Amino acid sequence: MERKIRKAAVLGSGVMGAGIAAHLANVGIPTYLLDIVPRELTEDERKKGLTLADPAVKNRIAQAGKDRLLKEKPAPLYDKKNIELITVGNFEDHLPLLAEVDWIIEVVVENLEVKKQVFAQVEAHRKPGTIVSSNTSGVSINEMAEGRSDDFRKHFLGTHFFNPPRYLKLLELIPGRDTDPAIVAFMKHFGEHVLGKGTVVCKDTPNFIANRIGTYGLQVSIHEMVRLGLGVDEVDALTGPVIGRPKSATFRTLDVVGLDTYVHVAGNVRNKSTDEAERTVFEVPDFVLQMVEKRWIGQKAGQGFFKQVKSAQGKEILALDINTLEYRPSVKPKFPSLDAAKTAKTLPEKLRALAYGKDKGSEFVWSVFKKVLLYSAEKAYEIADDIVAVDQAMKWGFGWELGPFETWDAIGVEKSVARMREENERIPALVEELLASGKTSFYQKAEGKRQAFAIGGVYKGIEENKENINLAALKEQGKLIKKNAGAALIDLGDGVACLEFTSPHNALGLDVLQMANQAAEEVEKNFVGLVIGNQGKNFCVGMNLAMALMEAQDENWLELDMLVSSFHKAAHAIRYMHRPVVAAPFGMTLGGGVEVTYLADRVQVAAETYLGLVEVGVGLLPGGGGTKEMLFRAMENVPEGGSVPVDPFPFVARAFETIAMAKVSTSGQEAINLGYLRPTDRISVNADHLLYDAKQLVLAMDKEGYTPPRPRKVRVIGETGYANLRQNIYAMKKSGYISEHDELIASKIAYVLSGGNVPAGTEVTESYILELEKQAFLSLIKTPKTQQRMQHMLTKNKPLRN
Repeated sequence: MERKIRKAAVLGSGVMGAGIAAHLANVGIPTYLLDIVPRELTEDERKKGLTLADPAVKNRIAQAGKDRLLKEKPAPLYDKKNIELITVGNFEDHLPLLAEVDWIIEVVVENLEVKKQVFAQVEAHRKPGTIVSSNTSGVSINEMAEGRSDDFRKHFLGTHFFNPPRYLKLLELIPGRDTDPAIVAFMKHFGEHVLGKGTVVCKDTPNFIANRIGTYGLQVSIHEMVRLGLGVDEVDALTGPVIGRPKSATFRTLDVVGLDTYVHVAGNVRNKSTDEAERTVFEVPDFVLQMVEKRWIGQKAGQGFFKQVKSAQGKEILALDINTLEYRPSVKPKFPSLDAAKTAKTLPEKLRALAYGKDKGSEFVWSVFKKVLLYSAEKAYEIADDIVAVDQAMKWGFGWELGPFETWDAIGVEKSVARMREENERIPALVEELLASGKTSFYQKAEGKRQAFAIGGVYKGIEENKENINLAALKEQGKLIKKNAGAALIDLGDGVACLEFTSPHNALGLDVLQMANQAAEEVEKNFVGLVIGNQGKNFCVGMNLAMALMEAQDENWLELDMLVSSFHKAAHAIRYMHRPVVAAPFGMTLGGGVEVTYLADRVQVAAETYLGLVEVGVGLLPGGGGTKEMLFRAMENVPEGGSVPVDPFPFVARAFETIAMAKVSTSGQEAINLGYLRPTDRISVNADHLLYDAKQLVLAMDKEGYTPPRPRKVRVIGETGYANLRQNIYAMKKSGYISEHDELIASKIAYVLSGGNVPAGTEVTESYILELEKQAFLSLIKTPKTQQRMQHMLTKNKPLRN
């Protein structure tokens, strides 16, 4: 019988336990969230006359964990309704429920003896064959399993989620010495395909892979900062996006993680290591311990290495001086190597500019790189089965663009090792073996496929999942059909093509629209269907705002009219061709990006998609068919066939509110809830599978016998509906909620959604609404206040209220 996880139980309702329960609920798995029973009543419980025996008291801790999920930011739930899948309970009354579940996850305190006690209780209630795992970040899996039955140990492993579980991609799997390999294989597949994680198998060593390497890197960064006399703000400037790391860099990351948590993780390696040099590196500096003592532990305490304060300019970020433990204004460091890195085009070029520069900033980066790379090579086979797992863990767990061995290839193995030898560093055996074999990189390509260097002096193929379509690799394999400066058309195989945006930020300009027209023609002739998708940082952030503003400032109204008409023309070509089209949005999908998804028959949306028509933020309304489409989708929801006709006004009013308030979804599911997408659109939890899932949907539509859509008509709410919407807008203006220009923009949106100056119930065509939309867009972009808003967004990256 095929193994499935239909129901789960999470033991421990702290931040991690509740977060894991939330993510299980996100993917539709009913979950019990259990915790200990309180030992005493709260003041509120006493006032209510409750006793320690009351269920509300006994479940209080777990209930608090569940309640917290509705308040936390970023939201742990894709949709607040998902919380209904979480049932709370306690360890005294509800452990028998464990017999119902297929997976039990322990997330109690990081104490071996406590965990062993919990597992003794678990074993008394679990049914044979149930998977049991610990979410430990460093306690030994084998030690936890001691004293348990053969069946328990066979089905027991570590499943280390990273915090927050919804957002961080890494899931480390840590088998014990008795774990059934089939269970590991199942959990790897389940983690990737159901939970949407990047799953990496680790060995049972302190802190496993990501925290072992990541914490070492943080420690080294602190030591080198102290040695070179740098500030925390200078280090963050050197260790953020410029080297392919998250914006939070080093010290902002520590503030987010919490210094108390960090000190615990560092201590875990220090206490368990027998290598004196390693133990020394993991010694936490005194100033960090003093910060923990003062409870300056980061974001959750309101201050850590950084503190936000109010100033005459609004808000100011202060940086901690580690020598005085006083806060000072942040500074922008000036290092020639950093400037050179910022102007370099590719990440390898940026890394080389910083690693081989001649100033204090580059000395810091080189020293940190050197130590982390040597440590990674020394520990790789102690903590993992291969170097690929190490690189993946660091990319998925810490947000690195390149893992340690990919970084080594980027800066040059031969060149860097030669310098390391000059500096009297000991080169690990793995690296010596690589160079002795005559090779100069940890990764290579053979027959178009990546291989990784392994112990024994050989390269081994990297297992590629068929669900992980890589557009860059397809281009290298000659699958590029055509391209221009802003877009490309790529053959995905099986008769499906992909329209990929390649412009900066995937913004929409004339080159993208030109390629869309060519794609429609090509797919109509030679393919069974089209996917609109890409693998940039975000799907699409909207139209090329700078280009539109330039035309407006030059009063090139004809050019702007042609731009909007070009979008409509491209949209018509894609929308009405005789081939199925699926859009695959993810990440930021804003303005014109949403309108692009409206060209498709169906949408395969990533779970992590932040989708919204945000044009009002720059003084406009959606002008590429977005306003029109929101109207038609609103009217699709109006019930038909009843004895009494349903008033469509509330449905149109909801669409008006969504556009006028520039609502942005916090997930793919919420995009459906907001009416941007349809309930029939699909969600991919694993973003790496998005293009594959979209391709499969195209093939399914083709197999079913695809027929193209026909132009639609809609009965509008007309002048009466417009008057009602205008009344609401006027009330908002009189109450001071919106400015005069906001009133103008809202009125234009209301006019289009109402269908213009026609009687209520008039049936109109899509092209009629599109023309209203275009004229409203052009009238707004001509106004000085809208142009000021566009300029402000381009220069300040935030909306202007004028």
